[in-house]
Amino acid sequence: MFAFQPRLLQSLQNYDRQRFAKDVGAGLTVGVVALPLAMAFAIASGLKPEAGLFTAIIAGFLISALGGSRVQIGGPAGAFIVIVYGIVERYGLANLILATAMSGVLLFAMGVFKMGTLVRFIPVAVIIGFTNGIAVLIALSQVKDFLGLQVHNLPANFFGMTQALSAALPTLDPTTTALALASLALILAWQFVLPRLLKDNRWGATVALMPGSVLALVLATAAVALLKLPVQTIGTKFGGIPSALPGLVWPDFSWETARFLFIPATTLAMLGAIESLLCARVADGMIDDRHDPNQELMAQGIANFITPFFGGMPATGTIARTVTNCKSGATSPVAGMVHAVTLLLVVLLAAPLAQNIPLATMAAILMFVAWNMGEWREFSHLRNYRLPYRATLLSVFFLTVVFDLTVAVEVGLVAACITFIYRISSLSRGEEMGAHEFPELGAVTGQVQAHRLYGALFFGAVKLIEDLQDHLPEKVLVLDLKNVIYVDSSGADSLNDLVRSCRKNGVHLVICGLAFQPLDIARRCGFLEAVGAEQICPDLPSGIAQALNHAAGAVE
Repeated sequence: MFAFQPRLLQSLQNYDRQRFAKDVGAGLTVGVVALPLAMAFAIASGLKPEAGLFTAIIAGFLISALGGSRVQIGGPAGAFIVIVYGIVERYGLANLILATAMSGVLLFAMGVFKMGTLVRFIPVAVIIGFTNGIAVLIALSQVKDFLGLQVHNLPANFFGMTQALSAALPTLDPTTTALALASLALILAWQFVLPRLLKDNRWGATVALMPGSVLALVLATAAVALLKLPVQTIGTKFGGIPSALPGLVWPDFSWETARFLFIPATTLAMLGAIESLLCARVADGMIDDRHDPNQELMAQGIANFITPFFGGMPATGTIARTVTNCKSGATSPVAGMVHAVTLLLVVLLAAPLAQNIPLATMAAILMFVAWNMGEWREFSHLRNYRLPYRATLLSVFFLTVVFDLTVAVEVGLVAACITFIYRISSLSRGEEMGAHEFPELGAVTGQVQAHRLYGALFFGAVKLIEDLQDHLPEKVLVLDLKNVIYVDSSGADSLNDLVRSCRKNGVHLVICGLAFQPLDIARRCGFLEAVGAEQICPDLPSGIAQALNHAAGAVE
């Protein structure tokens, strides 16, 4: 049944001033962390920086208020950069609004129909492959601003992007490159070197909590303003950030347009569902809680349906901000709502200060995000896995980078399904029971055969039944299905074919050990009726006894 129960309602029970203070502190911290990331993700997606801020404010508030997790923080995410950039380049900004809203409808429907748990069935090899591929594309898309290259229109595809960047290398700007390298070095030192030096110091926890991206953004902005560095900034490229919330924007809508946007919208919805639920699972482990995946999807759907009409972009759960929220002591969704309010105050009160934020520093921040986003150690661990896992991961990674995320995920899922079918079919097996187990069979060799099947009798394992049909005994076939855990419609059809083959060749068929799901489908497909109740035995010994009696009667 449909149930809409935001975790906020449950979290507010027995809510006190102490918990509120913790949530406010966590929300303020996450708001500061989200500020540079929200703008950087929007710029990298081909949008204005305020699109990321509006998304973090509106979608972040809605996801926290209506979601199924106590601590998840919603907003723009790096995983969307490649997809959003491609939609904007191919279909335009107005159609991005429509595609995002369509993805919101799909996400909400997934939550209503309780499909949140199904997202977990996507193989880890597929997830790692496209995550690493997206990370490579994000880093590649930032080379332009990192080096200060003069590229008027950077293509969205891999080959076009590399060709445009290589052609623009002679326009490299030393000042921009130096600022970007200094920003990246500061971020790396703050995140990795300084915490080790201060691990036994009381400032160590503070350094670990505050990301280096915020410090790099502040110092680089101050350097540009004070030293008048000739680099491209948010002010020079976008004219700054408006100090007010946007009004409602209604795009031109047509069914013809919607038809072309269905695939991009589906991609946004699937990626948003995967990202948000993976993030929620990480948060569960940090706070010893369990989120409601279906409620989370419904909240994501509402946020993605509303936000684009107010100048926003696609949103989902964000791991970096959610982890920061947990480490900052958040106890309820109030922290996420405070984070959204914090960003709103920044937009209303401090927007003019964003004029001097250098794009080189934003590119350095995204380079660092891309590195953290990828699970690069998995490549070195591939030798520990079987060939199907390696082939799936590498093919998804390659297709994501070179072709398209949608194609990569589709191919990865197909490859994973084929691999799974092959592995399960190889686990399904049959063996003949000989005289070493039942000595009485030794006297009727060739006349009576007893076979035991193991595993699942599905479309990938029906060859087991076909082999029995090709080598029928003279008089009686005993088939033990006690260790068969599942039978699908193809398996049921193959069993009915076996009944017909036995009748055609005058072979008496005895079935043993049917139970649970195999017994249920045997009833529904007419197999029990076709065999006959007198030929159904509870176990193999009784089945062999019946077979020997029948063989002896046939001899007489």
